[in-house]
Amino acid sequence: MSMTFFNPIYLDNAVRAALDEDLGRAGDITTLATIPQGRTATAVFAVRKPGVVAGLPVAEATFRIIDPSVKFEALVEDGTSVAGNRTPVARVSGDARSILTAERVALNYLTRLSGIATLTAKYVALVSHTNAKICCTRKTTPGFRAFEKYAVRCGGAMNHRFGLDDAFLIKDNHIAVAGGIRQALRAAKAAAGHLVKVEIEVDTLDQLREVIEEGADVCLLDNMSVEMMAEAVKMVAGRMKLEASGGVNEATVKAIAETGVDLVSSGSLTHSAPILDLGLDIEIA
Repeated sequence: MSMTFFNPIYLDNAVRAALDEDLGRAGDITTLATIPQGRTATAVFAVRKPGVVAGLPVAEATFRIIDPSVKFEALVEDGTSVAGNRTPVARVSGDARSILTAERVALNYLTRLSGIATLTAKYVALVSHTNAKICCTRKTTPGFRAFEKYAVRCGGAMNHRFGLDDAFLIKDNHIAVAGGIRQALRAAKAAAGHLVKVEIEVDTLDQLREVIEEGADVCLLDNMSVEMMAEAVKMVAGRMKLEASGGVNEATVKAIAETGVDLVSSGSLTHSAPILDLGLDIEIA
């Protein structure tokens, strides 16, 4: 999976901000004090637990920004499942000071993104016998959303909207303030451009009937029971996409997907994924 998911300006700006946060005012004082100038080193990124790798191009950018002369070699592609047991996934070589200075920021990206990709792959595997697609939400780390959504794709799932500006999603509070489902839908469809989708959230079958009558591109079934979702699928009969959300986890996702919904969205993919255990090991000659 290539990094064409990012524009290069966004990628470099985000990584520079992370490095600036880590280096502070004086830089890496430990490395500058203990490592002689001109010393070279080679190190490998090793995965210690089984998982799916994501974020190697971000790690590469970290070393490139610190020192363009450092060589970064990816040994696998993002989206690759690895067995753990210190499996090497990338190698860096060059100025030792540069490698040690960039190490933590590169690992922060790799461990976080690989953890999201690993959890996502578990969800995808659990629903692989159905037609449902797993997708993420906007429940992301502030300033980290594009990276986390990229990791979801590396895990084999789909992205929901990136922000408030790329799709209409009418939620319960919108409906309450707008005066009802019909009023909210009509206003959204009147404002939407021809390339913009309109989705609306419901939590009862009576609300769903209103949506069917009024029309929408997607209807989000919020915190419905499995039985209600199955009935919703029958009611809609393919006239719009159905997305299930709320209470989605590893224990529930299979049954939810088996109701026949088109999409299953889960905030846990990004807000609750544990990191994947990776380390940077210096190769001693």
